[in-house]
Amino acid sequence: MELAEAALPYTSGQRQGIPAALTHELAAWRTAVASGDQEALKGILPSLLQAAAAVSRMPDTAEGHRLAAALRAYSTPLSADAAASAGQAAAAGAAMHAPADRGQVEDGGAGDEEDGHDDLAPQDEEDGQDDLAPEDEEGGQGDLVPGDERDEPEGHVFPALRILKDAVDRSKMHPVPVIRTEERDSGPWPLISEDMDGEPRWVHPDVTLTRVPHIKANGKRVRRDQLDVPDTLGEGVMCLIDRNGSYPSACSAVPLAPNKLLHTGPLEAFDKTKAGIYLIDVPEWTRTDMPHPLGRIIERPDGRGRVWVTTPHIKQLEKLVREGHLDAAPVVHDSWTGKANESLFKPFYEATRKARTELVQVGGDPYKAYKTRLSIALRLLWPKRQEQKSPFWRPDWRMSMVAEASVRHWSVAFRAVQEGHTLLALRNVDAAVFWTPPGTPPATYRIGTGFGEVKAKFVQRGEIIPEGDD
Repeated sequence: MELAEAALPYTSGQRQGIPAALTHELAAWRTAVASGDQEALKGILPSLLQAAAAVSRMPDTAEGHRLAAALRAYSTPLSADAAASAGQAAAAGAAMHAPADRGQVEDGGAGDEEDGHDDLAPQDEEDGQDDLAPEDEEGGQGDLVPGDERDEPEGHVFPALRILKDAVDRSKMHPVPVIRTEERDSGPWPLISEDMDGEPRWVHPDVTLTRVPHIKANGKRVRRDQLDVPDTLGEGVMCLIDRNGSYPSACSAVPLAPNKLLHTGPLEAFDKTKAGIYLIDVPEWTRTDMPHPLGRIIERPDGRGRVWVTTPHIKQLEKLVREGHLDAAPVVHDSWTGKANESLFKPFYEATRKARTELVQVGGDPYKAYKTRLSIALRLLWPKRQEQKSPFWRPDWRMSMVAEASVRHWSVAFRAVQEGHTLLALRNVDAAVFWTPPGTPPATYRIGTGFGEVKAKFVQRGEIIPEGDD
């Protein structure tokens, strides 16, 4: 508990002066403590200690000294009992602000950075091996590797990185694609985390999700999701919605600040001419048939119940207020912003859409190469490892793009619910599950293979949710 409390000033943004990598690990530790998740604590500890070991000197403040002392308590190898005690202390009633878990999907790990699926499914019970989750339009699993930052060779089927770099270079707003290394541990940058994606990862409160063993046609043992749909929902089937190209589609009009973010502090109202990150109160959301519009962002508030969000989510909340779904726009307690632009990535979107239209018909290796390079280009906006070279380092661009995809995913599902459809699960940025009559997807979705369209599959009650080539 002491480490979680000592981390609060830094994970909430009240204090700065520690590296972004350590801030992210401390935020994950606080969340695991708040939920009493002992297994998560054991998994987080090695990377947390590694991030802490990279800090030559903690801030010379009372908060810095407290954090250093709390970390020293874990600087020797941690026993399983010691890790468990942190989770048990939280479960016993520690004063941590964590949302109720009603309807939230426990997926055991962060999603794949491009397709919204888990990087790895939970370990197989028989052989201990992980089964890679399926690829989608944005393609590719795993981390970036040395060499990914190099331009594609001439004649490549889809030179995604060269196209993305060109889109930024041709902007008349003189974008700053790379924040200098010495600036990354201060200002807005330590405040940005992957949790700002707003992915829903939600299951209807009357539905139970279980991860069950499954044997694929090739004999490989894996795990898949199974939804227990109650009889109270009547007759029907599960309609699986899979959005095509969620991330590149979001690039068509994502609000970004091409230049550096400046500290603009508390705001009386959201300024449409600006983009960046905003510290807001979590708005109350009383509906039980839809997840909170901020998704998993609400799972990690600071000690005052506030969260940092990007521009797409601020705009979404403003729209929900106008439509009468929220009582009032959230108060902006702090902000880092710059002049907004929604077309910075539009040339990249247009090239991606054109290439996909052609290559999805060809299939095979050309289509796979397209997906791989698309995934790499978008990941390079914010490479996670310090040693990974990249022509970009803009976490705000990356998380705004992912947040825009989440907002679009949520909004279309909400329109379907408003028309009377029953949403069973809203999963990451590209997958939804509805309870519908056989062969009848919600009319709010357009069925097809293009951007903005979806694929629909139907699964009987009690069957697993298929993934990839199941």
